[in-house]
Amino acid sequence: MCKPETISFFEFFKKFPDEEAARLYFENKRWEDTPYCGHCGSVEVSECKDHKPMPYRCKSCRKHFSVRTGTVLAESRLPLQTWLMAIYMMTTARKGIPSTQMARELGITQKSAWFLAQRIRETWMSNKGDSDMGNNVQVDETYVGGKESNKHASKKQRLGRGSVGKTAVLGIRGESGTVIAQPIERTDAKTLKGFIFDNVEQGATVTTDNFPSYRGMTGYTHKVVNHSVGEYIKDMAHTNGIESFWALLKRGYYGIYHHMSPKHLHRYVNEFSFRHNTAKVDTMDFIGMTAQRVTGKRLTYKELING
Repeated sequence: MCKPETISFFEFFKKFPDEEAARLYFENKRWEDTPYCGHCGSVEVSECKDHKPMPYRCKSCRKHFSVRTGTVLAESRLPLQTWLMAIYMMTTARKGIPSTQMARELGITQKSAWFLAQRIRETWMSNKGDSDMGNNVQVDETYVGGKESNKHASKKQRLGRGSVGKTAVLGIRGESGTVIAQPIERTDAKTLKGFIFDNVEQGATVTTDNFPSYRGMTGYTHKVVNHSVGEYIKDMAHTNGIESFWALLKRGYYGIYHHMSPKHLHRYVNEFSFRHNTAKVDTMDFIGMTAQRVTGKRLTYKELING
């Protein structure tokens, strides 16, 4: 299979040299040739002279709207060209890009860059059951967070080593390589089996390690690889694929972001899984996918910091 086509930042900027080019791109991805009202959905719209106060006015509900209305871009003061550049950066940075670097390159504050990146991650959030994981899946859990020994004395929980103070993340790697992952509060049997039941069809073969919470899995062919005795593949069954994904996630954690708070961890985990699942997609197609997913997504700063 051919490698996905990538473009340089210089080529990208030539495609979107100004705000008008960015606006037309977003409009094409959302509406194609027929603009519709972001408030009521009517196609009875007229274009406003000078595009003020907004480019379009709905003849049905008589409200003004733009391509931002009803999307994650709503009420954002950042130019659409800045949004596209940010999406490009997050698309091409396989291990992620810190908000400090994004702020420098976009000429905005770190706070604005962080909020912008979180809203882009929000567009990548998947709905339950979106992916067909196939008949042969790998399931594993990992722990994300800083080491207890590196924490300030007031932050240490002093409960031992290993997973103490970290957040558990559960993941499934499907037959085609698709990954679904999310943070979980507990690693008990109800949580782990419930996640598998929600995302994997009954009758599939599920390979896990020998963690006790996976035992007694009904409705599936359960294969176990016993890592505690040095067993990493058994009768062609293994969890190497999902463990490779964990390695990429943790390289992003330690090498790029340095910290992912439990409150926002689900967005970072989804960022890595979405980028992993679209690794074979051309850069411009990936950006187009993102632009098409902004509709119906909202994330205010108040929701973000208080959620």
